[in-house]
Parts: sequence; C-alpha cells; structure tokens
Amino acid sequence: MSQNPMQDQLHPFIFEQSAIRGNCVHLDQSLFTALEHQPLPPALKKVIGEFTAASVLLTSTLKMQGKLILQLQSQGALQLLVVECTSELDIRATAKVHEELHGDHLSDWLEQGQLVITLMPEDGEPYQGIVPLEGDNIASMLENYMLRSQQIDTKLWLAAEGDRAAGLLVQKLPQQQESDLDCWNRIQHLAGTITDRELLDLDTETLLQRLFAEEDLRLFDGRQVRAFCSCSQTTVTNMLQMLGLAEVRSILDEQGSVQIQCDFCNKQYVVDEQEALALFDGNDDHEITH
Repeated sequence: MSQNPMQDQLHPFIFEQSAIRGNCVHLDQSLFTALEHQPLPPALKKVIGEFTAASVLLTSTLKMQGKLILQLQSQGALQLLVVECTSELDIRATAKVHEELHGDHLSDWLEQGQLVITLMPEDGEPYQGIVPLEGDNIASMLENYMLRSQQIDTKLWLAAEGDRAAGLLVQKLPQQQESDLDCWNRIQHLAGTITDRELLDLDTETLLQRLFAEEDLRLFDGRQVRAFCSCSQTTVTNMLQMLGLAEVRSILDEQGSVQIQCDFCNKQYVVDEQEALALFDGNDDHEITH
C-alpha cells in the first residue's frame, strides 16, 4: 500500500482572479477495497483505476446530490466496464470480459464501443449522454463529453498502477469574464507537463506547486473518497419484484431458490422459495438471508 499522506482524498483548487478551477484526486485503499473481490488482469485494473479517478473528478464538479455512472460498452473482448461515484465520493467499479484480453491498451479490447455517462440526481430525472469511443484515451473521451454535453472546456490527466490511481482536472468555467486572456492556454500547457509518476507519487500540494509555481492558486481542504457498495437486501427485493412473479417462479423451478451475487462486491444473496413468493402476496415479514 502506498504511504501517500493525501491518499483517498480529492482536493479542489482555483486559480485566483480567473474562471479556471481544478481538482486533484489520489485513490489508494479505496481502489484496493473496491476491486479486491474481482480477479482482474493488471492492464484492465489500470483502465478501471483511471476510470474511477475520472469519475471522482467529474462528480465533484457537478452541482447535484446523487450519482454519476460511467459505462464503457463494447462488442469486443471487454463487454462492460462500470464505475459509479456518489456526490459523497463513495465509489464502486466492475468489469465484464467476454474473452481473454490480448494487448495492453483499451483499444485492443473494444469493438463498436461507446461510453455512456448517466447522472442520477436524488431529486429529478436521470440524464444520459452517449459518447463515441475515439482512440484509446479515456481522458480525451471524457473531455469530448464535457465539451459537447456540458459546454465546459475540461482537461484531464489520469494515471493508475496496481491498486493506486490518481487524476488531475482543470476546467474553464463558461460565461465568466476573464481578465487574463492567456490564462487557460497557459494552465493547460503547464498541466500538460505532468508525468504519471508525479501524478501518482506526489501529494497534491507538492504537485500543484511544481506545476503552477508562478500562478496565484488556492488549494482547499481535501474530501475523503471511500469504497462503498450500495447493494442490499432491499435492492435485491426490488429487483425480484421488477422481474415479476412468472420469472421468479421460473428461477425457483429451475434452481429451488434465487441466488444473486453482486458484481461489485461479490456479496451473495440467497432468497428461498417461501421468501421469494411472499414478495408477491403483500407479506413483507420475510427476511432475506445472505
């Protein structure tokens, strides 16, 4: 485990007297915990790490209480990659692989892929955006989404290694008067000099000082990031009720009970026949065991 003193924290920062803001995140124990029950090849773990760092960076820029879901869907070897981050910065992630992954790059595993970004506010309707996969660079895919769907200039730098990941985001807020007309170009250029090693190994304060030594920058207190799976007996119950009585009866006839395993945390839920059928007759006194 990394001994980074700022591990599992997101730090917002702003450039004073400008319309530019940023976030820096380091994931260590939280990423390890989120993925510890999933046997993932190192190259795929790296991609999930970068996606997870990106989800935290993007979630923290949204003015909403709720959840951001990033989904990579493909007809290739990598069928599905899902990362979720709540407004409280709780993260979880998983992937589904159709066949053995060959090559070390995301583009090697994708065929007819798309990136689906879903915003799920606690109050209000979900919003979904779909972005074509152009190249194998996660950062550029998300930058395109932010520009097309949110009309916000955004630059991302992401790195992952083993059970660690880190990311840096800078944004130019729209419709704000900018006195320093070259500021956005300058900040992008300076941030673009960052290396993966610096991003992963340096604490946020040192990193920003190294990148933006001449800029008037204010760093805010960090926010904790943690791995947390939202699966529960209630979500299992709701899922079975959505399946309907006929489908549940079919599963019971075949298996004798309903067995559901969470893709994210691997927790096993077992619902016996009596409990399952009770969901459809108004009897809520039955406890689901796992």
